[in-house]
Amino acid sequence: MTSTCSIADRVSRAPTRRAASRARSGGSRNHFVPIPEVESIDELNELVDAWDLADEQRRIGARPRTIGDLFAAEKSLLKPLPDEPPETGRWFTPRVDKFSQITVRTNHYSVPVRLIGRQVRVLLHASHLVVFDGRTVAARHERLPAKGQTRLDLDHYLEGLLRKPGALPGATALDQARAAGKFTPVHEAWWSAARHAHGERDGTRALIEVLLLHRYLPHDHVVAGLAAA
Repeated sequence: MTSTCSIADRVSRAPTRRAASRARSGGSRNHFVPIPEVESIDELNELVDAWDLADEQRRIGARPRTIGDLFAAEKSLLKPLPDEPPETGRWFTPRVDKFSQITVRTNHYSVPVRLIGRQVRVLLHASHLVVFDGRTVAARHERLPAKGQTRLDLDHYLEGLLRKPGALPGATALDQARAAGKFTPVHEAWWSAARHAHGERDGTRALIEVLLLHRYLPHDHVVAGLAAA
C-alpha cells in the first residue's frame, strides 16, 4: 500500500489536470491545506470530483445565486464538446530491457516477458500510462509520481516463473503484489500447503498456474476457490 505521507510529493510534483486546475482557481486554499491523505492519484481525483459537486451549492460573497445556478445560466452559451475527446497524453517508444521493464521519465514499469528486447509504444497521461505492442494494449500502470521508482505487475512475469519457479519467493514483483493486496493471505496459505505436499519447486509451479487463472476469472472468485480447496 502506498504511504499516505507521500501525497505531498504527488500533489507538488505530479498533480492531475483536475487538481492543478483547482489549485489555480483557489481550490488549493480550501482543499489542499492541509495536504489530503490518499492512497493513489485515482483517489485524489475522486476527492476533486466530490469537491466540485459540493462547490455547485456554494455562493461567492453575497451573490444571491449559487455557482451551480450561474453555470447553468452560462451552459447554453458554451460550444458543445467534440465527438472525440482530444488526446492529451504523450507518446514514448522505449525498448524492453532484459528485466522485462521499460523506462519512462526515469521510472521503470513492467511489461509481459514475451516483449523482452522489443520496442513498444507508451502513451503517458497525468495519472496513468498504457503500453502498446503494435495496436494491442500490453500493459497498464498507474503513473509513478516521483523519480527513479519501479512498478511491477506480477502477472507480467508468470510465464518466465513457470520455467524458473525458484525465482518467485524473492521476486520484487511478488512483494509489490502483496503490498497492493493482490497476493492475499489466502494465496500465501495455499502456497504453503502446496509446497508442503509437493515440494518447493512443484508446489511453487502449482501456485503460478493458479495465478494465471486471474487472467480469465475475477480475483474474488480465484481467492474463494483457494480458500475452499
